[in-house]
Amino acid sequence: MKTRTNESRRGFLKNLAVAGGGLIIGFNWLESEAAVSTVSTLAEPSGVGFNSYLSISPQGIITILSPNPEVGQGIKTAFPIIVAEELDADWTKVIVEQAPLDTKKFERQVAGGSGSIPHSWQRLRTAGATARQMLLQAAANRWNAPVTECTTASGFVMHSASNRKLSYGELATEAGKLPVPTDVKLKQPKEFKLIGSTVKNVDNPKILTGKSLFGLDFYREGMLFAMLQRPAFGYKLKAVNSAAIKAMPGIVDVVTFDNNVAVVGKSTWQVKKAKDALQIDWEKTDAVESTSDHNRLFKELLDSKEATVRRKDGDVDAAFASAAKVVKAEYQCPFLPHSPLEPMNFFAHVRPDGVELVGPTQTPERARNETAKLLGISPDKVTVELTRMGGGFGRRLQADYVLEAVQVSKAVNAPVKLIWTREDDMTGGSYRPAVRYRFEAALDARGTMIGYKLRGVGIRSGNPLREDNFPSGSVDNLLIDSVEYNKSPITTGPWRAPITNFLAFAEQSFLDEVAQAAGKDPVAFRLELLDKAKQKPVGAIKYDIDRMRGVIELAVQKSGWGKKNVAQGFSVYFSHRSYVAQVGEVAMVKGKPVLQKVYAVADCGIVINQSGARQQITGCVVDGVGHAMYGNLTFKDGLPEQKNFNDYRMIRINEIPDVEVHFVQNEIEPTGLGEPALPPAGAAVANAIFKATGKRLYNQPFMDEPVFKGIS
Repeated sequence: MKTRTNESRRGFLKNLAVAGGGLIIGFNWLESEAAVSTVSTLAEPSGVGFNSYLSISPQGIITILSPNPEVGQGIKTAFPIIVAEELDADWTKVIVEQAPLDTKKFERQVAGGSGSIPHSWQRLRTAGATARQMLLQAAANRWNAPVTECTTASGFVMHSASNRKLSYGELATEAGKLPVPTDVKLKQPKEFKLIGSTVKNVDNPKILTGKSLFGLDFYREGMLFAMLQRPAFGYKLKAVNSAAIKAMPGIVDVVTFDNNVAVVGKSTWQVKKAKDALQIDWEKTDAVESTSDHNRLFKELLDSKEATVRRKDGDVDAAFASAAKVVKAEYQCPFLPHSPLEPMNFFAHVRPDGVELVGPTQTPERARNETAKLLGISPDKVTVELTRMGGGFGRRLQADYVLEAVQVSKAVNAPVKLIWTREDDMTGGSYRPAVRYRFEAALDARGTMIGYKLRGVGIRSGNPLREDNFPSGSVDNLLIDSVEYNKSPITTGPWRAPITNFLAFAEQSFLDEVAQAAGKDPVAFRLELLDKAKQKPVGAIKYDIDRMRGVIELAVQKSGWGKKNVAQGFSVYFSHRSYVAQVGEVAMVKGKPVLQKVYAVADCGIVINQSGARQQITGCVVDGVGHAMYGNLTFKDGLPEQKNFNDYRMIRINEIPDVEVHFVQNEIEPTGLGEPALPPAGAAVANAIFKATGKRLYNQPFMDEPVFKGIS
């Protein structure tokens, strides 16, 4: 029995035809910067160029194809809401089908970067509004009435003068024969009825009842299972007891490639037992590293005379020479695994005529192209079918696990499903890179910051800085530079809110420290810097000063900043196009600080679904707080010392604070929410702990700091 995970575009259209007519609109998802979408019906010659579809069946069911994988960001709920709003449809009759991988038709078939909604906003609205106008015209034609006298609501076209109405399903086929209007008018935000309301995730029932098909659920009759034993970083394969393993029950083969040893068999249990029985001789190389090596490297890099200057404003040396006070501090964050609930897995079937891939990936195009490159075949020979993903957090932006499945399938000439264990996930690489930052601030006699220096160093981190973020633009004399170490064998990759997930903790903690040294309230100090950036900007400013001020002021209002008998810590950050301010509240319990509440205020433009948006922010806060408090992956002789959740600490349910979410109301186009609320979380907590204990936290995880000594 073959298990299917989605519907091909051709099949989607075919099914519509079988349904007996209806309206099918193609709209163009290309050219992300285009002001409007290209829209046409299937019957029109211009329709050749469209790449997605909105259909209305004679039964009134409205369907759209979505190019983006669903990884929990809620697009299967948000996309229908956007379409239904402009269409004046009953949103419960709008469904989303997962589009197949087709980068000739679709652009940005990726789940990542908080970009799905911003990218699709205008296109979905245009498609919905176009369909509505065609339905209006179809009804007017049938009634021989002026279209201006017709109105729409909840999936019906009405003509109040004659007290008549028709459903969208009844009009769909007639509407589909009309020319596509070119002057579609979109609603004004004040006219929104559905956008901005609270709608439950449409997939909740399927997820709760186990009906959603995740990658681990996928099964193909006759397929084999495989697990890999990977070397510690800096080691290479010397020998393995292949003959003994092949003799074990259910084991089909033992395959070696790229220093990996793959055990292939007929069931996961048999493969797991055989993997545990592997006896492998690994050969050590000069590249083997431990955490102690990384700490030494950080010091060398911070003191290095060779650095890449990322931004320089004014005369920094003169500012520091004239300073009344100088504040210095260093902050460090460790490597972290992604730890998605569903471990990595993928199905691959390498055949003479092509390759079939099925599984969870945030970037199906990358999986296809890297497979084609590996095998030396055309990408057209590789198909990718998506399953639901049990978390990604950037880990599934990599294609290493896909290529492993491909290599095993090719080696054994059979369809193979590769499965990682939790231990594989923590020891198999692609981590959040470890970084360290050195800050210096120069204050004049009035407590004004007249100089600012930041050096970022990282191990395989790329540029560990975002040099144009606040407070850049508000300080006359500023130097931001970096030194990178890219020789490490430890593999790294994007981790939720890349770079800013740890940079924000360091920057916002240091600003708090500078405010204290200046004798100023932390919030007032930040507002003072924003005023400076507004009135006398220095260099490029790539954040919106008024939007940042907006979230700060609302956070102050909602949290009762400075007016409550509780230790509060403040943080504000701009990342991934959105602005988030947070206030953490810490109480002393039995002499130890305990995070009790986080106020989070976001400006992400127009909020499409209050439910989904609040979930995204709450999830980000919990994720950010949890990893700042507990997350730590250390290395000894090239191997992570933490291998499962018994020794890699995650935040527990009883440790999750109350999260109160608020949004700045405006009419700005949506700017995404999957990541922006995570970066400020660590600093809000650290600054609140300082207020409660008087002790600064300079390193993550916080629980390893002396202030928490003795707390399990």
